[in-house]
Amino acid sequence: MKRAIPEAMLFDLDGTLFQTETLLLPAYEAAFDELKREGTYTKGTPPKELILSSLGMLLEHIWARVLPDADEQVRRRADELLLHYQMEGLKRGDGRLYPGVEETLRALHAKGVKLFVASNGLEIYVKEVIRLKGLEPLFTGLYSAGEYRTRSKVDLVKLLVERHGLTSAWMVGDRSSDVEAGKGNGLPVVGCRYAQFGEESELEGADMIITEFGQLLELAE
Repeated sequence: MKRAIPEAMLFDLDGTLFQTETLLLPAYEAAFDELKREGTYTKGTPPKELILSSLGMLLEHIWARVLPDADEQVRRRADELLLHYQMEGLKRGDGRLYPGVEETLRALHAKGVKLFVASNGLEIYVKEVIRLKGLEPLFTGLYSAGEYRTRSKVDLVKLLVERHGLTSAWMVGDRSSDVEAGKGNGLPVVGCRYAQFGEESELEGADMIITEFGQLLELAE
């Protein structure tokens, strides 16, 4: 069933707008190769499925899951190296948006919908992905846990909604944290079922489900 087009749409980044694995996995391998060369972590590269299934979590929770046997210093170094190699990759042009993302965002922007990113990622990562993929002019604001030091996406979305005085908005994302963020702030949730990073149950409670990003335009009238 179609709904009235909202004043704003709030998008998760990884697994929603951006095909994270196209940038993340080469950087992940490079980071652990460097950790091995340094002698910082010598137990081998943890399975890539661990980090892919952790996307959407806060960074501290991701590294606790990927490196449960490592101390905080090792986790911080792994985080530094991963970001370094991701930034290098972005500058080379690595990483892809999902099909239809740019065209759909441009169409929503032309309709007057305010567009925001709400991500649990680092500030520089979120801003550089959007900037280097040419999407920056379309967004009213880019909000990240890294910049605002929020402890959950519920808190991040609350801050965003209050700061911009939004009266109607949709939360769009692929993980349970996005559903929680929307529901925790009284927003309809569009669940994105195309990244396949999480379990089937991730999107339980979402009001609408899309299997291609472009379907977002079909939901609003």
